Amino acid sequence: MILSVPPFRRPWMSGLLTALMIGVLSTPGRAEVAQEASEPAKRPNILFILADDQSPFDLKVYNPNSILDTPNLDRLASEGVVLDGAYQMGSWSGAVCTPSRHMIMSGRTVWHLPGSTPKAKDKAARPNEAELIPKNLADQTLAAVFNRAGYDTMRTCKRGNSYKAANQKFTVVHEAVKRGPTDETGSAWHADRVLDYLQQREVDEDRDPFLIYFGFSHPHDTRDGKSHLNEKYGAVNHTDRNSLPPANDKQPQLPVNYLPEHPFPHGHPNLRDEVAVSGVWKRRDERTIRNEIGREFACSENIDIQIGRVLEKLEQLGELNNTYIVYTADHGMAIGRHGLQGKQNLYQHTWRVPFIAKGPGIPAGTRAIGNTYLLDTLATLCDLAGVETPATNEGISFRKVLQGQQSTIRDTLFGVYCGGTKPGMRCVKKGDWKLVKFDVLNGKVRKTQLFNLKENPHEFLTQHHDENLSDELGISPTADQRNLADDPRFAEKRAELEALLLSEMVRLDDPYRLWDQP
Repeated sequence: MILSVPPFRRPWMSGLLTALMIGVLSTPGRAEVAQEASEPAKRPNILFILADDQSPFDLKVYNPNSILDTPNLDRLASEGVVLDGAYQMGSWSGAVCTPSRHMIMSGRTVWHLPGSTPKAKDKAARPNEAELIPKNLADQTLAAVFNRAGYDTMRTCKRGNSYKAANQKFTVVHEAVKRGPTDETGSAWHADRVLDYLQQREVDEDRDPFLIYFGFSHPHDTRDGKSHLNEKYGAVNHTDRNSLPPANDKQPQLPVNYLPEHPFPHGHPNLRDEVAVSGVWKRRDERTIRNEIGREFACSENIDIQIGRVLEKLEQLGELNNTYIVYTADHGMAIGRHGLQGKQNLYQHTWRVPFIAKGPGIPAGTRAIGNTYLLDTLATLCDLAGVETPATNEGISFRKVLQGQQSTIRDTLFGVYCGGTKPGMRCVKKGDWKLVKFDVLNGKVRKTQLFNLKENPHEFLTQHHDENLSDELGISPTADQRNLADDPRFAEKRAELEALLLSEMVRLDDPYRLWDQP
């Protein structure tokens, strides 16, 4: 049985004692110092950790009111940097994780990926279709690039809804969907694969730098948490669609921007994530949502426990200080926020992703905005490791953001979801302002939203001003904490962002146009 381990110990203590002993026992001569100075610096390792479906607002480092315990992630944040503006560009598929993971691996933008080719009637907007997706792209993806640079590469993650050709480039691959409530069927399985790999390196005295892609299958549904963690968060692995899960005071509270239903159809009829998730189905009542968040928290804490086991091993091997550690997710998640359940939307809770990084040269206990995409990962990891970035990459390195040398890498952020009816949803953000547009169900739903995220970070809508709901949630939205798209005071700002959205769609080879665009 795998037990919880405490947050990994601070590595400086053992290093300090060792240094003092060496200093007492011997003082190196000039020849020895010269030899050490001439030896090349040891190349850094990389541990890239990816959760499956996690909103940043689940974590205390983003939401101090969260009751989710993640001591190892908290420690990484205290010894590294937290990005408050990390995003995933979007999806042309209901399986949002598929394009997201393609972008991570390739550094390509959302419409320049394998699988992004639209249907024949929409190709007219992309006359250069053949030029948008490079041939043999998998040879220029994360593992292939680091293999050529002399790194040992290893991957464990869920199977499916990913970039298969790129995943196969890792030298060691362990794939399986592990969303069960036991060590063998849950997140511990992925951690065990990493621990086995590190143990084998120790046996083989392997001194090559490594790139480990440490992916989890949770907290994606089915969110079957371990029994003791479910109990901690007052949750049960509910399976009876004809009854409600039991109420429990230990469950997490409803999200601050919870709604019992979205104000209008989101544009993807019968979407699995909105109607068929086990334990939730079509329900959005308080008992169902609080129980599901409790299950999600149980799965997320287990992920944190498994991360702690791997960090302990890296410390034992003396590799922790020379390893860049990144924690993120392929996208966010709703689970009751705005009346939605899944990941097929562009609200902040789902468009944004958590991003925590620790490693050489990264100042401890810092935060930055970043304005990064997950597709910037390849360029950034190459930059940190001193590896040449492939010519096919379209991302921007944010190494300087991680190292505290600049706050952002871009001013404008674009988002898309069109895995349902077309053209779908689009958004653009610049500064504090964000524009979101819905053009779905063959023109039956055409909506525009405008938010000032500084004043309305939770993207409250008119429905959140309902007195009964606001009392239930303990919120008191101000007059301007709502959709401002039709407010004449902000007509100029809306026009600015409408033009900016169109320019981004053109720049990124979006094959669609919205109802009110030329």
